[in-house]
Amino acid sequence: MASELIRLDPTHIFVEQLRMPVDRVLQCYIRNMSALPSPLIEIYMREAGFWHVATIGRGCKLDPKLISALIERWRPETHTFHLPCEECTITLEDVHLQLGLPVDGYAVTGSIQFANWGAVCYELLGAIPDRIKRELIRYARAYILQIIGGYLMLDLSRNLVHLRWLLKLVDFRATGELSWGSAVLATLYRKMYGATFEWTPYEDPTVRAVIPDEFLQNPNMWHVKAPMVTYTIVEMHQSDRVLR
Repeated sequence: MASELIRLDPTHIFVEQLRMPVDRVLQCYIRNMSALPSPLIEIYMREAGFWHVATIGRGCKLDPKLISALIERWRPETHTFHLPCEECTITLEDVHLQLGLPVDGYAVTGSIQFANWGAVCYELLGAIPDRIKRELIRYARAYILQIIGGYLMLDLSRNLVHLRWLLKLVDFRATGELSWGSAVLATLYRKMYGATFEWTPYEDPTVRAVIPDEFLQNPNMWHVKAPMVTYTIVEMHQSDRVLR
């Protein structure tokens, strides 16, 4: 099934690579942590839910060719890799068990409109105060930001991290109640989606010409979650799940 999907899809990255004089290898980036976090901030890191991922984020190596090969078989419509054996994907279970990030809390979202980001940075990350506890709290915040911008949810800037994450680190107890695993997985899906071509076989004029217009009147119905009933059997059509 995987070979057919790739070979018969004229818009897939695989076909584009055949036309290139050299193989297209994705440029990958990761910023490993130089050392383990200080034991002095362990209590705050644990409370925020980032202690485990902080202890494993060192010495990670990327293989751009292997990553490129996987992206070639990624389908943004199903969020799965189409392999010769079967479909597979990265799940919340993987994120939770490997990175230790919480996946059952509140959504990591909110407004990013703020009048004075400079004041926010000074208050949450600013100059070292006299009280050692506040110094450690700020150190923990900075360390978590480095984790987020270094290898959990990094972007093309390579050395910058958006301050919207800082607003989630005001209260570590509240931070630990957020579903960071979901945010990381959603970011991963979005990034892989951006690295692939959109699979739209029915937009091909040759294919579209043989489809009766009456079939195209209500395309929203194709994406509805609805029960499909055939007498004694009920199957749910999960439009956002893996398509077999």
